[in-house]
Amino acid sequence: MSDSVKNVAIFGATGMTGLATLLQAAKAGYNVTVLVRDPARLPADHKASRVVVGDVLNKEDVKKTLEGQDAVIIILGTRNDLSPTTMMSEGTSNIVEAMKARGIRKVIGCMSAFLLWERAKVPARLVPVTEDHDRMYTVLKTSGLDYVAAMPPHIGSDLPLTERYQVAENMLRGRAISTHDLGHFFVKCLSTSEWDGKTVGMWGDYKK
Repeated sequence: MSDSVKNVAIFGATGMTGLATLLQAAKAGYNVTVLVRDPARLPADHKASRVVVGDVLNKEDVKKTLEGQDAVIIILGTRNDLSPTTMMSEGTSNIVEAMKARGIRKVIGCMSAFLLWERAKVPARLVPVTEDHDRMYTVLKTSGLDYVAAMPPHIGSDLPLTERYQVAENMLRGRAISTHDLGHFFVKCLSTSEWDGKTVGMWGDYKK
């Protein structure tokens, strides 16, 4: 656990990766605040210290979520909706604005590994969501904050926690990472500046 970060806010905590990250952060000793639209999506035994009900597109809800926080993890997603959206970039913009107002420096943002590809090679049905990830990426890169831009490949909820995944700047050499290992990486970033200001891919070897 970090000496300077005790309280962390997670946006997107009810998705597969979000729930895994919440568990990893709580296990590591952090006090976790989550912003959720529907608290029923959190498991009954969730480990969040504080639950704020609201929407990342509502600036007041975001401000409330960031009260007393030291760092932020953004894992916003559209689930299975692949239609054009600005939710992730607008939400990230609201978060960055509120972070600056509160003097919070550290943010880890999860985007698509397709941003590491040539756009022409991205499957057509995934282009609209990828484009909003790109807008989100721009918000982080131009924020002036201590950001980590995480770009995982396929995220497998059926893959185990190994803590033996690989991380590299601006590249991917593997096809998958487990939700648990990805959450572990996000939490690890809270206690190191190694990846600050960098764009990173991460992957694991899950051969049986």
